[in-house]
Amino acid sequence: MYRMFRNQHNFTYGNAYHISALSDVTCFLEDGTNYQEMLLEMTGQKTVPNVFINKTHVGGCDNTMQAHKDGSLQQLLSSNEAYDYDLIVIGGGSGGLACSKEAAALGKKAMVLDYVVPTPKGTTWGLGGTCVNVGCIPKKLMHQTAVLGTAMQDARKFGWEFDETVKHNWETMKTAVNNYIGSLNWGYRVALRDKNVNYVNAYAEFIEPHKIKAINKRGKETFYTAAKFVLATGERPRYLGIPGDKEYCITSDDLFSLPHCPGKTLVIGASYVALECGGFLAGLGLDVTIMVRSILLRGFDQDMANRAGEHMEEHGVKFLRKYVPVKVEELEAGTPGKLKVTAKSTESDEIIEGEYNTVLIAVGRDACTDKVGLDKAGVKVNPKNGKISVNDEEQTNVPHIYAIGDILEGKWELTPVAIQAGRLLARRLYGGSTLKVFHSLFWPLEFTVPGRDNNKCYAKIICNKLDNDRVIGFHYLGPNAGEVTQGFGVAMKCGVTKEQLDATIGIHPTCAEVRSQLFRFTSVFISFLPSIS
Repeated sequence: MYRMFRNQHNFTYGNAYHISALSDVTCFLEDGTNYQEMLLEMTGQKTVPNVFINKTHVGGCDNTMQAHKDGSLQQLLSSNEAYDYDLIVIGGGSGGLACSKEAAALGKKAMVLDYVVPTPKGTTWGLGGTCVNVGCIPKKLMHQTAVLGTAMQDARKFGWEFDETVKHNWETMKTAVNNYIGSLNWGYRVALRDKNVNYVNAYAEFIEPHKIKAINKRGKETFYTAAKFVLATGERPRYLGIPGDKEYCITSDDLFSLPHCPGKTLVIGASYVALECGGFLAGLGLDVTIMVRSILLRGFDQDMANRAGEHMEEHGVKFLRKYVPVKVEELEAGTPGKLKVTAKSTESDEIIEGEYNTVLIAVGRDACTDKVGLDKAGVKVNPKNGKISVNDEEQTNVPHIYAIGDILEGKWELTPVAIQAGRLLARRLYGGSTLKVFHSLFWPLEFTVPGRDNNKCYAKIICNKLDNDRVIGFHYLGPNAGEVTQGFGVAMKCGVTKEQLDATIGIHPTCAEVRSQLFRFTSVFISFLPSIS
């Protein structure tokens, strides 16, 4: 038996500070051990006191004192103002969606606002962010297209005979890839609805620390307030700032839905985006040149970067090294048309010109933080790059505003990192997570476009509960099973635990990454191991 009541509760820490909070409190009359276990499952906290204020889990003594120091405790105690939402997430990418759904699952009223500002070419896309729409997913699918072309060339040497000339149809590929991405967009919207997260397709801008203005595509303004905010606005490609760049060039935001084959292509930049796009375009049989200002893959191991460059050159990609473009002009309109690029040497006064059908700019990305009213909310931003500094809990200098994903200063710009950060942030803010055992299926990305839905994959681990959840068994059904299993075999030999697997960020998009996202749930725990002779 237990009863719920609301009352005035006082907490005193020595003689230094006194807290008076109005909160919901559960008074246990029987089965205390069961309720302790329930609280542990809800909050992940074993110690006492276990402090809740206005239905929000704060933590123990140290957490409460820290909340007092950073100002968030005072906001909870004085939060008599009724906000529209407990949490508003600005940005509907991987991290933002994960955070909002987790918050809603923990009983909070959550909203996601997402709006894609069209590119200079007019390109836009649906819910899901960069990775899903114009990043990892379409890139890997188009890379897979190129790999299949190479496989067909190799097939003849393995006895396959086909007389007709093999050629690639860009429109067929583009349509198939975009249809798959469209299904993901719809799936995200359905998931938000199922989780009771309010999704609004509008551009959000702070007008006060706890209030935003949302502008939809028709220009209608709506205002919302929230107790807490999460910034998950991501990044967009950077342009060159030269004549003709926005008028005639495209970026990765345009490439994956380009309605026509790009033809002879100049890729400007030496980033991984530049090399990946240049690589799969060449793999489709196109004439590709990459213009490099200095070195390949700045920030990466240069021995490996140069080996990648050499491999690309051996497979037909041309490099223009030590040049930068100074202007782009249109010679002929069309699909594709014809462009003239003028470039200057970085080592001399030499000027060169070249003609291409498409010019793809891939020189970096900028954080989308300059037009969301952060100055009105008091959030500090690095003026040089638009990045936001946060503490180890993704909290900005404004206690009720958090940030995750690619906009963070000095953090990894990776989709799995943003997803995990979003989930863990929601759990820290609203009471921890509930660990459930269930079995889930996942699809290899390579199987999606050809529609091989019968090739679903499966993975699970077996843990010894009496030995710190040490992993003693690993099962994987999917592509490249031997390669994937070998890596986990080494980890098991070293005594890996389920907690360590859960804390590991996956490489995206891969089948093996499902380990960090799926194994939290598809675990079989055993508490007794029979002796084996």
